[in-house]
Amino acid sequence: MTNPSSRSTVLSTSLTVFAPAKINLVLRILDRRPDGYHNLWSLMQIVQLEDELSISLSDKHSSITLQCDDSSLKTDPSNLVYRAAAAVLEHSGRVIGLDLVLAKRIPMGAGLGGGSSDAAATIIGLNQLLNLGWSREKMARVGQALGSDVPFFLFAPSAIVEGRGEKVAPVRIKGSRWVVLVNPGFPVETKWAYQQLSISRTGVRPLSDVHITLGKASALSWESVLQAAENDFEASVFKAHPTLHRVKQKLLAEGAEAALLSGSGATVFGVFRDETAARQAQSSFQTEPHLKVYAVSTTSDF
Repeated sequence: MTNPSSRSTVLSTSLTVFAPAKINLVLRILDRRPDGYHNLWSLMQIVQLEDELSISLSDKHSSITLQCDDSSLKTDPSNLVYRAAAAVLEHSGRVIGLDLVLAKRIPMGAGLGGGSSDAAATIIGLNQLLNLGWSREKMARVGQALGSDVPFFLFAPSAIVEGRGEKVAPVRIKGSRWVVLVNPGFPVETKWAYQQLSISRTGVRPLSDVHITLGKASALSWESVLQAAENDFEASVFKAHPTLHRVKQKLLAEGAEAALLSGSGATVFGVFRDETAARQAQSSFQTEPHLKVYAVSTTSDF
């Protein structure tokens, strides 16, 4: 738990960082804050589906360039990787040229935190490449301005996340599991999901005693985590997208210990005891080629 979630390989003037996806094993949406955002309580875990980011120092220019193998992703200054690189240079006072190349593997708009993980990986990579010596707390403060999920990836692999996402308490989940991720190929907009949640519910359920107990522990068992698994977005998102509810039921029928929507969607995941069970469940979706299905591990060390 001593290292941020992204792993890397480094040369003297270049570095490659791997940015993992995340799942929400618990996601409770609580009261609305004065700033308009909602307080949340989530138990988050990274999984071994990773984007790959190459960072190179350039002596040919003093700007930031970004390339991506997914043409649907903008590579202009609005991109989270670009913004993260610019933020690191601003906070460190460095004026240098950077060439960034992003290989996308995590589906976009999927509830898997791909953009936030890419931003965190950029901060981690530049901290290492430029020998900045920033602590995880310092990197998280820079990342918080970029997106609510970014700080988590600096304290992963597992953590309780509260507030807007800025309060991150690392926790150890003993052992590992395999996870089958099923993405339907369409996104669910987070803003829309929050709007639907506000319309559909009559009040805010307080945090349960089970979740409060989880939040006080420094180490958890998978059994205790999966018994507490829930996602407040499921009812409204499943109502609008019945296919996602069908995917959840199929994962459970295939032997998942738990199945859940991740984030606000649209990915649904099932947790399995071992790789064999996960691969078997993955193969059950072969007749549905419009779905993107991954079987990945939740190893505790990246």
